[in-house]
Amino acid sequence: METETTHSRQYITTGPDLYLAFELGLKTWKLGFTIGLGQRPRLRTIVAGDLEALQMEIQQAKKRFHLPETTAVQSCYEAGRDGFWLHRYLVTAQVANVVVHSASIEVPRAQRRAKTDRLDAEKLLTMLIRYYSGEAKVWKVVRPPSAQEEDHRQLHRELQTLKRDRTRHSNRLQAFLISQGIRLKPGPDFLAQLAAVRLWDGQPLPAGLRSRLEREYEQLCLGEEQIRQLEAERRGAIRNTQSREMAQVRQLLRLRGVGENAAWLYVQEFFGWRELRNRRQVGALAGLVPTPNKSGESDREQGISKAGNRYMRAMAVELAWLWLRYQPESSLSRWFEQRFSQAGKRARKVGIVALARRLLIELWRYLETGALPEGALLKA
Repeated sequence: METETTHSRQYITTGPDLYLAFELGLKTWKLGFTIGLGQRPRLRTIVAGDLEALQMEIQQAKKRFHLPETTAVQSCYEAGRDGFWLHRYLVTAQVANVVVHSASIEVPRAQRRAKTDRLDAEKLLTMLIRYYSGEAKVWKVVRPPSAQEEDHRQLHRELQTLKRDRTRHSNRLQAFLISQGIRLKPGPDFLAQLAAVRLWDGQPLPAGLRSRLEREYEQLCLGEEQIRQLEAERRGAIRNTQSREMAQVRQLLRLRGVGENAAWLYVQEFFGWRELRNRRQVGALAGLVPTPNKSGESDREQGISKAGNRYMRAMAVELAWLWLRYQPESSLSRWFEQRFSQAGKRARKVGIVALARRLLIELWRYLETGALPEGALLKA
């Protein structure tokens, strides 16, 4: 006797919520909707940045899954080029959104794996449901800054970009001249020196090369002027602005070996707006924590994670070297000398990273509690 197969269209949900995952592209966005695990997601494509179409798709998804208009929407997307403006919009539109660290999303480890926007959206949906079901460690969630906090990071990042460009312009000028057998560093009287330069056979510089050098030098001078303006703006903010962030900058500047670049970056990128609860979070957020690899009898260290803020990580290592120079009597400096003074060059590089992590934690405690790092001295 044959039994008739029946197909049920009743959805099994994990809660009265609509789950939404974004796969953000440059021209289009892939949207994935579902209401529970094991259900075939509803996939739609809209033009990138079309917020009206987004709202329409959310309403259509609620109708498709037979949900009331007041159903809560839980969404997620990967942190990347689109930044945090979409998160702010979703929060304003009463959508509970999380921004996910892209590197924390689990993927198959096969040598070749299929990757499409549809597969990525479906994967994000599955992990989003697991996250809201209580599996908090299914991925790493990014803490989005406010619009004001994000704007405060522009000054020092632009300053770093201008300094890199200044180095490129200077190196390019010297490289052009060296290709003609001339060694001349750019300075205030560079154009006058350029007019007097002669090639190996006594001939002046070719007209095309000289014009290019003059334009390159103009770009170098423009960059140096912009650097001076930004540094003056930063000094004025440190002296005159009465805010919690500037108070922290001034507090760090009291320590020997800490200059404006380090103090400003530490506060604007790290301590000024992030909610750090323990020393492990401080080290991990800067990417300075170890990454052990233990399996059976194999036990090796892979180095630091490098998964955190790259601006902070670079500055932390630079400040660690300065700390050894200007705070030689501190307990951190003595610890480094005891452990690595007789070690080789490579061991000292490993040790300076460990010192950078310890110093970062001590500075966090200094800003939180006001307690100086042991043995540290203040500026006169």
